[in-house]
Parts: sequence; C-alpha cells; structure tokens
Amino acid sequence: MHTAAVVGTGLIGTSIALALTARGVTTHLIDRDPDRLRIAAARGAGTPEPPSAPVDIAVIAVPPSSTARTLADHQKAELARVYTDVASVKALPQAECLALGCDTTTLVGGHPLAGRERSGPLAARAELFQDHHWVLTPSPDTSESALNRALELVSLCGAVPVLLDPADHDRAVALVSHLPHLMATLIAARLREGEEYAVRLAGRGMRDATRVASGDAGLWADILAANATSLAPLLTELSADLATAAQALSRLSATDQAPEATADALADLTAVLHRGVEGRSRISPPYDGPGALPHTVLSVTLGGRERPLARLLDDVDEARLELTGLELAGLAPADSGRPDTRATPTAADSVGLKVAPDVAHALTEALRNRGWTVR
Repeated sequence: MHTAAVVGTGLIGTSIALALTARGVTTHLIDRDPDRLRIAAARGAGTPEPPSAPVDIAVIAVPPSSTARTLADHQKAELARVYTDVASVKALPQAECLALGCDTTTLVGGHPLAGRERSGPLAARAELFQDHHWVLTPSPDTSESALNRALELVSLCGAVPVLLDPADHDRAVALVSHLPHLMATLIAARLREGEEYAVRLAGRGMRDATRVASGDAGLWADILAANATSLAPLLTELSADLATAAQALSRLSATDQAPEATADALADLTAVLHRGVEGRSRISPPYDGPGALPHTVLSVTLGGRERPLARLLDDVDEARLELTGLELAGLAPADSGRPDTRATPTAADSVGLKVAPDVAHALTEALRNRGWTVR
C-alpha cells in the first residue's frame, strides 16, 4: 500500500490516517468540516490535497446513516481502487450500499473495535488500534484483492483482523459495545438530579461505569438507531432483570413483611447478582483456572528504593488497565519483622505483570511513560 484516502477526520478516521502516515503511506484527508480537516492535517495525519489518481484504499469514516451515500459518491468519483468503512453497524450500511448500486467487488465492510471517551481529531492516536480487534465483513462479491488490501490496512494499524457476517457482527457489538454504552449513559443521567454532596462522593467505580457516557450523543444516537434490531431484544432482557431487582429491593424495604418473604426477596436479588458474576467470568476468568484466557507477562524492573512495588501498582491503577495476575518471583522477600509486608527493592528486583494480550501494548507504553523499564 502506497496511497490512501480517509473520508471523515473524527477520532477513528484521524487515528487511521495517523497510523498510515507513520508507516509511510501517503494519506489524503477529506472532510466537509474545514476546521476538523485543518486540525487533522496539522497533527500530521496526512494532506488535505485531493489525490491526482485513484488511491490504493479509501476509508469511509462517517456515521452509519451516512456511510452508504458517502461511499457511493466517492466510488462514482473513482477516489480509490478499494473501499472500506469503519461504521460500528454493518448490516444496514451494506443493504443501503446494495440499494444504491455500489460496486461491492471493491468493498470490504469494516469496524475497528477501539475508541476513547473523547471524540474529534484532537483525541486521535496512531496507536489507538494496537492489538485491538478489527472486524471485516466482506460480501460474497468482494474480490480477493480487495480483501487482501483491507487486511493490509488492519495490519498497518497494528490491529487483529476478525472476519464476520454483518448480522453476526451487529449482534455481537449490540451485546459488548452498544448495550454497555447505553447503560453507562442511563446511569450517568441519574447524576443530573443528584445532590451536590452525593456527586462529590463519586469515586472510581462510578467514573469507570460512566466513562463512555461522555461520547458524542448525536453520533451514538445514529449508531444505536442503526442497530435497533439487535439491541432491542437485549434491552427487553435487561429490563426484566431490572424489574426483578427493583421488586426484590421494594420487598426488602418493607417493614411489615414475614421472614419467609424477606428471604425470598433476598434470594431473587442474589440470583440476579450471581448471573452477573457468571457473565463477567466469561471475559475475565479466574487466574490460570480452567478456561483461563491466554495472557502476556510484562517484566518490570523496580530499580532502586525510589521504585517500590506499591508505586508500580499505583501507576498500573492510574493507567486504568486491568492485571490478570502478578508474579513476585523476582522480588526479594519482605522483612517479616515489619508490619508493612512490602519488600525493599534492589537494583535487580523485578516483577511480572500478567495481562490480557490486547492490554500488553497499552500498559507497556503507559508504564514507560511513567519511567518504568518494561520488557
């Protein structure tokens, strides 16, 4: 790949352009918003000048409701030899592309599963997609050369390709992306009417649970509407669980209830919570237990006395990335006479941080930026 065009210079489009430019690909930026275009170009994402000939690949990075029309317009103008998009819904844009008569032989649907709570070109990062999944949804008409070009794009951005049917993709992201975003937003909305002293008590749990609620409301309304068919059944199931929990808590708050009724209400509430524990275990299994996910071990040198284990763990916590385990074999034993069981590190001390493979790169960069030596 030598040339590319990115249509839409928001967070995802600009991040793709930054990644491609960093790998030596001449990248042309296109956007109807001149300010966003200027900012993306100023950040080194590419050139705002139009290409003089069809580029190797064009990335359509616009909201789902605009994807098909934007693609059709640029195919008509012969912008590129191959086209892909980054819409987080696939079935609807694909159907609209067919209705508009787009050339599906040169089209590969795509969706990089990465993002940030901030939007726009200022929030873009070249490493945004590193080790993240990037779904591709080629149609039966998609040519082998077009698919290979899309796979090259994913590779240049450092992501991991996953091939899915559009409908399967939409059901998957409804479960693991769209539903969580909607729930985070609904939880955050409760803060609007909360007393000031209560809001000031919000800690990391609330901040983490509502982090994505800061996203562009208009864009997310577009996304959720485009995936309504897959999302609506999940909301119905969730509503049933919420109703069960609400009814159980209502019964538990009653003061004139028989002990048996109180026990039943507590059992209903516990069952709802237990199902959550079971669901969570599918994405975060017990450390090294049966069915545990593969992990990567990052070796971190603790250095001298100014780099205690406690500070390392604080920095991991600040990076908002989750460990799956900790290996202390390289750490000298703690002084058993001290109430604080932390060891005093020497120059040779090191610990192993066990993380999921898709977290390894981000945590390595975060710790190196804080002065740690990571291998």
